[in-house]
Amino acid sequence: MKLLKTIPLLLAMLLAFSTLTLAEDTAEEIDNDSNEALMVFYKEVNGGKKFLDNAKGYVVFPDVKEAGFFVGGKYGEGALRVNGETSGYYSITSASMGFQMGAQQYSLIIAFTTDQALKIFMRDDDWETELDLNIALAEYNAEEEADDVDFGSNMVGFVFDSEGMMGNFSFEGTRFERITPDID
Repeated sequence: MKLLKTIPLLLAMLLAFSTLTLAEDTAEEIDNDSNEALMVFYKEVNGGKKFLDNAKGYVVFPDVKEAGFFVGGKYGEGALRVNGETSGYYSITSASMGFQMGAQQYSLIIAFTTDQALKIFMRDDDWETELDLNIALAEYNAEEEADDVDFGSNMVGFVFDSEGMMGNFSFEGTRFERITPDID
């Protein structure tokens, strides 16, 4: 019983002292942060630039924050790029319950390797990974070129530039939603 009273208190403290902010950045800030994240991606992932150049489109989430203590969540904002140009802005959110503890921050790119996958992503204002499409988390040898690997999916997620410790990464229960950030 004491544990049941302690968990809400700890959750409230986590939220109160968290650096996790849910305020939307401006379109210019999202684009600039996305460009910086792409530069890091190109340096960290062999063949990453060529892989994205061959993709039908990709969404860049330059600063996803995730935290949890039995109850957890993640949030980030990003830019959808088609033919190298921004064609929309999206948020990524997720909530989870279970044994988890920690916090991390990372960049995420989801590449759409087929026109159909890109159309499904762009079709609705929001969707969840289990309901619409499954995203393959890129696993490859650091010496391999990303553009030479068959990831076996028409949507491939790359997690990079990670800080902190959360224990695992999952797209399960992840929701993507179209947002309209301020112009300035």
